[in-house]
Amino acid sequence: MVLTRSNIRSELQTCDPAWVQLREEAEALCAAEPALASFVYATVLNHDRLEEAICHRLAQRLEHSDVDAGLLRQTFDEVLRDNPAVGDAFRADLAAVYDRDPACNRLIEPLLYFKGFHALQTHRLANALWMADRRDFAFYLQSQSSRILGVDIHPKATIGRGIMIDHATGVVIGETASVGDDASILHAVTLGGSGKEGGDRHPKIGRCVMIGAGAKILGNITVGDCARVASGSVVLKDVPKNTTVAGVPARVVGKAGCPEPARTMEQILGVEPENGSDSA
Repeated sequence: MVLTRSNIRSELQTCDPAWVQLREEAEALCAAEPALASFVYATVLNHDRLEEAICHRLAQRLEHSDVDAGLLRQTFDEVLRDNPAVGDAFRADLAAVYDRDPACNRLIEPLLYFKGFHALQTHRLANALWMADRRDFAFYLQSQSSRILGVDIHPKATIGRGIMIDHATGVVIGETASVGDDASILHAVTLGGSGKEGGDRHPKIGRCVMIGAGAKILGNITVGDCARVASGSVVLKDVPKNTTVAGVPARVVGKAGCPEPARTMEQILGVEPENGSDSA
């Protein structure tokens, strides 16, 4: 078979159901909103792979006279060429938003509009650049993401796959922080240090943890797998797995209430405090 753009696209679609769905949604959007057709075509329909569409959208959002969209896109393509696993993370994060955010009704919505998704994918590219010792470019992406999207994630921070950062305004994640797979983080969350100490100084968040809006988790502490951190809490001590913590300072107030809090996104406590529970 002679390879052409058309049959390559067909083969890719066969192997990538998410991309097939995105293209179908893009075509429907163009039909419903002709004024957005050129935007949607440039962002989605003009590309052959999901990775290309995401990189195009990020380059357009982060563009500045300092570094234009073309140079950003070239750098992103280099990152994906050397780190194909970044594309897998793109898909896992997209699926996480679609699955957990009740305001998201189509796969195309995070790709086009959601700054939490954009900030997280920008971080993934910045992290790959950091690991390749291209730290100035990584810092530049962090700076642009903070300025434009209102999300400040240090390029060295380690973030797993299947993450949702909902609304995202005011999220800060420090240099030595880590976030496990399938976590959900709401707006105004800080994973920060507790002073001027250097070295390993930021929180370690387990898998499938849900962190409510405005929560502050400070210092080199651990939040166990499948825990819930209630909105507005200030967490200063380790959090056991499968528990809910709340308050200032945060205390254990009960079990997590479900096997995977980050996926159910249930934020109502509804559990009586455990007797003798310690501050977290």
